[in-house]
Amino acid sequence: MMPLTCPLATFALLATLAAAGPAFAMSGHGHDAAHGAAMPVADAKAPLSEGTVKKVDKAAGKITISHGPLENLGMPPMTMTFRATDPSMLDAVREGDRIRFAAQRVDGVFTVTKLEIAK
Repeated sequence: MMPLTCPLATFALLATLAAAGPAFAMSGHGHDAAHGAAMPVADAKAPLSEGTVKKVDKAAGKITISHGPLENLGMPPMTMTFRATDPSMLDAVREGDRIRFAAQRVDGVFTVTKLEIAK
């Protein structure tokens, strides 16, 4: 076995770690892992889910929603804050509104990609 100070061994170790990085990042570590669920990838055709607006923070471009299960994200019902892909969609809703929305993971952030007031 070569000593770790050998340039070839160092290179091999770094190459192995670099290759393992993305696999580790996608392995479900973080919030979802605490609940025993894998971290799903964003779905371009995310289904609409139902929820109730709890808070709208236009300055931050965020909305807090109490929602049912988000099947495409593997999430149970809960209340959580999402980023809005288009901050102008927050102008259409206010606290207490029943909504239908699509949520996806965009650049690692839970994001509302579509929003409409439920009828």
